[in-house]
Order: sequence, then C-alpha cells, then structure tokens
Amino acid sequence: MQDLKKVDDIAKKYAEMNTPLIYILKDVQKEFGYLSQPILTQVAQVTDIPLSEIYGVATFYSLFTTKPKGKHIVRCCNNAPCFVNGSKEVLEKIKEYLGIDTGETTEDALFTLEFTSCLGLCAVAPVMMVDDEVYGNLTPEKAVAILKDYKMKGSSNA
Repeated sequence: MQDLKKVDDIAKKYAEMNTPLIYILKDVQKEFGYLSQPILTQVAQVTDIPLSEIYGVATFYSLFTTKPKGKHIVRCCNNAPCFVNGSKEVLEKIKEYLGIDTGETTEDALFTLEFTSCLGLCAVAPVMMVDDEVYGNLTPEKAVAILKDYKMKGSSNA
C-alpha cells in the first residue's frame, strides 16, 4: 500500500506556483516509481485540479508513466542507421531472452523494454541503453550478455 500522505507533502512544496502540476507529478513519480490511479486521484484532491486534467498531463508526456517499470530500463534504438546495422535482430534476441515485448516489464520487475527512435550514436550502431549506460556496436549475443550481467548483479542484490 502506498503512503499517499507523501503526495500531500510534495504538493505543498509547490503551493505558491501558478502551474505546479508537472513539478508535482515529477516528484511524486520519483517517490513512487510511477503514477498509479490512487496517486493521481490524491494529486487531484490535494491540488483541486480536475483528475481528467491530471491524467491528461500524466499520459501526454513521455517522462511520466502510469505503469510500474522494471529496475532497469532497456531502450533499443531503431532509427535508420541502427536498423541497417542489425537492430531488428538485436531487439528480437533481447525480447526472446527477457520473454517480453516492447513496452512490457519482466515478471521479476528487473527489466522494462522500451523502443526509442534515436539515441544519437549512429556511428556505433546498433545501440541500446540500459538505464543511463549506452552500449554500441551490438550483436544479438553481445546485447544478451550485457543483460545477463545486469540480471546477475540484480539477483546478487536481492
């Protein structure tokens, strides 16, 4: 169960701002990991902003998520240079290894697989990003080996 009192505390920090919603949602998401329906409802109650408006903002901006994500976010690039250099095969191998499709999270909540159009590293295509770490010149096997390392580290911290 989530402690929704924290939502109140976060909202109070921005009480004097004219348009605090994005700041509130950013801080609330940082606290809880994602913006659940009860959290969005609490934000609406605390701020007197209609829930429909809050939900619209939370679902419009890509920096917000209304679903829980994994501990590690894996972003695979599929822009033209990556695609030409084999990103499709890399992505297929990652999906096979993790047992999920893009936009999904593994059952153990360790990985969420996302699709991105460009990571800006075309010279080392194909590229993927795990959290804030970028990996280039990927092969399907290299990508899986990288994820196995993350998985091993994740299970040793459990």
